[in-house]
Amino acid sequence: MPAFRYEAVDAGGSARKGVVNADSARAARSDLRNQGLVPIAVDAIAAQLDETGQTKRRAFGDRLSTSELSLFTRQLASLLEASLPLEQAFSALLEQAERTYVRDLIASIRSDIMGGASLSDALAQHPRDFADIYRALVASGEHIGQLSRVLSRLADYIERRNALVQKVKLAFTYPAIVTVVAFSIVIFLLTYVVPQIVSVFANTKQKLPLLTVLMLGISDFVRNYGWIVLLIVIALIFAWRRALKDPAIKMRWHMWLLSAPLYGKFERSLNTARFASTLAITTGSGVPILRALQTSRDTLSNVAMRAQVEDATTSVREGVGLARALSAHKHFPPMLIHMIRAGEVTGELPAMLERASNAQEQDLERRALTIAGLLEPVLILVMGVVVLLIVLAVLMPIIEINQLVR
Repeated sequence: MPAFRYEAVDAGGSARKGVVNADSARAARSDLRNQGLVPIAVDAIAAQLDETGQTKRRAFGDRLSTSELSLFTRQLASLLEASLPLEQAFSALLEQAERTYVRDLIASIRSDIMGGASLSDALAQHPRDFADIYRALVASGEHIGQLSRVLSRLADYIERRNALVQKVKLAFTYPAIVTVVAFSIVIFLLTYVVPQIVSVFANTKQKLPLLTVLMLGISDFVRNYGWIVLLIVIALIFAWRRALKDPAIKMRWHMWLLSAPLYGKFERSLNTARFASTLAITTGSGVPILRALQTSRDTLSNVAMRAQVEDATTSVREGVGLARALSAHKHFPPMLIHMIRAGEVTGELPAMLERASNAQEQDLERRALTIAGLLEPVLILVMGVVVLLIVLAVLMPIIEINQLVR
């Protein structure tokens, strides 16, 4: 049954907004009148598919945020654990939703469910909001009759992933702010302060110190050609991003990232944590190992590690053990391989993957804090040296004038 978003006025003259299910817009208006409301506007929500069958989207704001997805999953799992039917659970979610888009999304899913669709099929109509792994796990939960348990584990997975991303972002926020502020200060000093002060000494016909001459040259270059340098940098960034669309170049770049000094282990830990946590929740939810590997592969951002998982999937399909298949290219850390091998021997692969995921997340957090901790003093030191050179370039002519006066 289609869903309709409405705006209406009650008997007291107060405005009311909400969602109603009806066979048509005319039937929706009739239902509103039966409730004592005067409909002002009634718009279809479920009719969001374009001619290709894909969900229509507007330019901005039409996507669940990670926090909204986590809250949606946790609330739905709790309601289903309380033995509420799926339709009633979505009705409760609809009442609690705050953002208009979230209400429309829940109403659309509820409408599909009321029409006889499964939850996974209803979620498939909104691929931007619910990723492949999300829908695959929901379908698995429906298949084994443990939807509430699978959703609860999925909520744990999303919350843990969000917490990890937040920690990494916070670790690099301060260095990023320091970099922007330092760069802005140096540009201001070079383009305004240095020329204003040093121009005073130009009229004295005094021979300026070498450092001052160099600083004036840099200042003139930044003022006259800085915008050209900026355009060149932007063009290089676009050219590099375009070059990375070439699979061969992207593969070589990502291979180098895995072995890069300092950052290489961070890249490896980040992708390993994603892979292990995804594989743990998929295998633990009853997803077949080959499908679980395919889903876990799609969460990797490094194409070199993704290629290794593809090769490992082929080997597993041929009967090779997962640990042996993943150890072929040495991209994944030995600890993960050992944990997977132990899980295969003991028959507790999901539990071992969960432990490996937790260990990699802790390692990732530690490395992020280490890199951020190293960046902070380096940035401050570089900023201090640059400002010192600028100050010396300004003070040296003054010192020479005072010596001449004496």
